[in-house]
Amino acid sequence: YDSKKSGGYTSSHLRFGDQPITSPYLVTTPDFVACHVPSYVDKYDVLKGLKAGGSFLLNSVHDAETTCRTLPDHMKAYLAKNKINFYIINATKIAAELGLGSRTNTIMQSAFFKIAGVIPFEKAVEEMKHAILKSYGKKGEEIVNMNYAAVDAGGDAVEKIEVPAEWASIEDKGFVQTSDASRPEFVRSIVDPINGLKGDDLPVSAFNGREDGTWDNGTAAWEKRGIAVNVPEWKVENCIQCNQCAYVCPHAAIRPFLATEEEAAASGLEWKQGLGETKAWKFRIQVSPLDCVGCNNCVDVCPAKEKALVMKPLESQMPQAANWTYVTEKIGYKQVVDKTKSVKNLQFAQPLFEFSGACAGCGETPYIKAISQLFGDKMMVANATGCTSIYSGSAPSTPYCTNDKGQGPAWANSLFEDNAEFGLGMHVGVEKLRNRIQETMEAAIASCEKCSDELKGVMKEWIEARGSSSRSAEVTARLVPMLEACGCDYCKKILEMKDWLVKKSQWIIGGDGWGYDIGFGGVDHVLASGEDVNILVVDTEVYSNTGGQSSKSTPVGAVAKFASSGKRIRKKDLGAIAMTYGYVYVAQVSIGASQMQLFNVLKEAEAYPGPSLVIAYAPCINHGIKGGMTRTQTVGKQAVECGYWHLWHYNPQLEAEGKNPFVLDSKEPDWSKFRDFLMKEVRYTSLQKAFPAEAAELFEAAEENAKWR
Repeated sequence: YDSKKSGGYTSSHLRFGDQPITSPYLVTTPDFVACHVPSYVDKYDVLKGLKAGGSFLLNSVHDAETTCRTLPDHMKAYLAKNKINFYIINATKIAAELGLGSRTNTIMQSAFFKIAGVIPFEKAVEEMKHAILKSYGKKGEEIVNMNYAAVDAGGDAVEKIEVPAEWASIEDKGFVQTSDASRPEFVRSIVDPINGLKGDDLPVSAFNGREDGTWDNGTAAWEKRGIAVNVPEWKVENCIQCNQCAYVCPHAAIRPFLATEEEAAASGLEWKQGLGETKAWKFRIQVSPLDCVGCNNCVDVCPAKEKALVMKPLESQMPQAANWTYVTEKIGYKQVVDKTKSVKNLQFAQPLFEFSGACAGCGETPYIKAISQLFGDKMMVANATGCTSIYSGSAPSTPYCTNDKGQGPAWANSLFEDNAEFGLGMHVGVEKLRNRIQETMEAAIASCEKCSDELKGVMKEWIEARGSSSRSAEVTARLVPMLEACGCDYCKKILEMKDWLVKKSQWIIGGDGWGYDIGFGGVDHVLASGEDVNILVVDTEVYSNTGGQSSKSTPVGAVAKFASSGKRIRKKDLGAIAMTYGYVYVAQVSIGASQMQLFNVLKEAEAYPGPSLVIAYAPCINHGIKGGMTRTQTVGKQAVECGYWHLWHYNPQLEAEGKNPFVLDSKEPDWSKFRDFLMKEVRYTSLQKAFPAEAAELFEAAEENAKWR
């Protein structure tokens, strides 16, 4: 399997036998192959090695006629020449109808037993249902019954396709991975083969010049996975131009664009007149259907009376793929509004974190994306191991990218436990270089006869502004041409270090398993240092990457691995601990509850001349949210409304102004909604089902702890 959190490639190998199996290697000549993801037929050689007379089961969203018409020629030839038994099933549709979302595994397993005949099908159904009860019994009768229905449907919906004899006359050229010449050389020679499962075939020489592990940014944009079943369609007449859909999109696959009258007319696309600050421009929301993973969050958050976004089958939206390319390449990102002024304005800025391998509906990535839009052109990231590192930097896919000036986040991952120290080291190293720049400038100001008074004046401005990202950037834009024009030894030395003239935005990112637990010692050390770094903890309240183990962030009463009967002690209050220093900027945020509070906190954290800690509530697939991850933003909102999570910030600079440094940003909770909120997540309902008496006690304790906080 690959590193994608969901929708990625997985290949399972299984052997049956009435004798002990001693083969310690993967199956190379299978009797049966099933393809669970329809798009795989165009990306991988799914029939490779399938024995003559074997069986092939395809999960297809089309009927038999359309499926046969759209199969690649090399597959048609292989099926016919090897007399393969060909079956299809629309497991995707069945799963959606049963309320299982995109989970087709049980349906496909049932279909396998129906076709393979390794044991009587009735016996297989009996055993599968027994396993379902054992696995999901604690999660509630509804989930058990849905999976029971999936078993029944899988056996009933299998359809055998008679392979046309004429397919045997098709020339079988084998599976050929295509990579057109318009793609960058690095993508064609390294990224595409690895994504196509041909990485082991690459010679060592392919990596010449990259011995240190350096990897090109932005390679995720070339994948175009097309894994969504349904993607959003923009209804131009309903759109109120709030840009909330773009703000919350976990994968940056939906964005607003501005165009001139001429650009809009030349595009041949639908646009509408802009509003407010953008009234002189044409406005359009553009979706990238091949990068969208179909989470529905954009539709969920759309505030228009008549939704401006409607989920439609991917196939119907394929023309938008070309429109995406046109708009991003020909129209581009207009810097005509101040992105630091409002959430709406920020969405016109290019995200420098896009198309990651995160789960559909991920509650973490919108925070990282927003930071990349605000500070990405001067951003450095130290990333703790966990979900945030897996979807951010697993070869060959890198979602961190650059703008048209080649500027973008510099990213690195060390270990799980030392990320805070690693990030502090990055910051200290950069400041060491900037100190050299200042020392060189001070020497030039004092003794260089070749430097003009005007140049020396700008050098003094830089020394005063070096602690501010925005001001140092403005001064640097004027300074560099003057340094180049002067050409003295001092100026040459400064130009050698010009990449460090603009103050970097240092971010240290990880989950609660890192920030609350394994890396807490480092987090505490870095906060205590007083250095100007920013820490983001995306709080899912479990170790998400390893399957949902309990962390110190897990609240009372929640069921997680290592806390199967409910957590007995309350959630660690990381924010309160950080506030005790008195000189650390600390905040708790939830993008679903208040987009503006998050926006303001990120700006304040970056501007604060010292350590900052931002703790972000992140709904997770491990929570077992009823309705799935299609309503991540709604869950974040409800968490704050009921008092489960609180919005606040602590700014030490307010104390210097004679104000209370602690500001509670959320309204007084409606505690009557607290228990209802818990009952919408399997991590709580499973406790009530298995241990009802203990659940009542622990849920009461959870509410009391929330009130105490």
